[in-house]
Amino acid sequence: MELISLSDGDNSFRVRVLGRRSPGVLHLHDQLDAEVIVASSFVGGRLAMSLFPSDLEEWSRALDLLAAGQDIYWRDDDHSPEIKIQPYGEEHETVAVRVEDLGSSCVSVFLPMSLEEGWIDEQRKLLGQVLQEWPSEVLESSPGAYEWRR
Repeated sequence: MELISLSDGDNSFRVRVLGRRSPGVLHLHDQLDAEVIVASSFVGGRLAMSLFPSDLEEWSRALDLLAAGQDIYWRDDDHSPEIKIQPYGEEHETVAVRVEDLGSSCVSVFLPMSLEEGWIDEQRKLLGQVLQEWPSEVLESSPGAYEWRR
C-alpha cells in the first residue's frame, strides 16, 4: 500500500508500506516495514525502511507544512533515508524531491516533478488509508513498558 506516491510520468518517488514488522510482538507490533522506490529514465532504486507511528504523525505534519509552501525534511535520522520535498524548487520551478541514504549507501537522488494541483491532498488520502489499514494498537505507558490499546 502506498504511503507516498509522487509521479509526473518521467520521475517518480514512492514509499510503499509492506506490513507490520512483527505482528503480535508487543514492542514491535506497530512498526511497519516499508520501502522507498525512486524511478526516472536515468536512475532507479529501492531501499528498505521501517516506519513507527511517530513517523506517520510527522508525515502528517509535513504535509501541512508543504501545503503552506514550506520545504520539509522527513525521516532525518542516521538509520533511514532522508527525504526532502520542496513544494516549489526555484531551480526547476517545480516540486522537487531529494532522497539521501547517507547512513548506508551514501547515494543521493534529486527528482524534479511537474505535479498536478491537489497532489498534497492525494498524499493525505494515502496516509489516511495506511492509518486505517495499520492503526496504532500498542501504547507505551512508560519508557520501555508497552500494553495493548483498549
